[in-house]
Amino acid sequence: MGRDLDDVDRSILYLLQQDARNSTAQEIADTTGVSASTVRNRIDHLEEDGIIKGYHPEIDYEEANLPLQVTFVISAKPTKLPEFSEQIRSIQGVIDVREMLTGRRNIHVDVVGTSTSDITRITDAIHELGVEIESSDMMRRRHVQPFNHFFLQGTEDMDARADDS
Repeated sequence: MGRDLDDVDRSILYLLQQDARNSTAQEIADTTGVSASTVRNRIDHLEEDGIIKGYHPEIDYEEANLPLQVTFVISAKPTKLPEFSEQIRSIQGVIDVREMLTGRRNIHVDVVGTSTSDITRITDAIHELGVEIESSDMMRRRHVQPFNHFFLQGTEDMDARADDS
């Protein structure tokens, strides 16, 4: 079970989600009202506790000459999810695998490729594992934003549309 986060932890997480690469401990400290050493200690604890799992680049695959981005929705036996997930992750071109908690359509797989032959190769490799592809969707654009639960209290970053009731 996770641990409770206080306002400082939530603020640090929010600011790191906005731009971890260009956020210094001092800048975060100035925004949150604590010292830079407190920010560094809090980040260390958040990492040790597994709340922060890493710092990853957001890649524009189209700009990296991988213009085809497809999500496959797959049905697999629930008892075999970890096994299938591991096998699917080993297929070249697979960039993300999500195991779903419930439902028949219980594995979602994001893949990238340069051509339809790449996507066909990935599709065939998935079928060879003995799972059923229920659907596939080609992505147009992805938008990521910081989770709004981690907003800074009392700043303009608060979402005015949030339901306070």
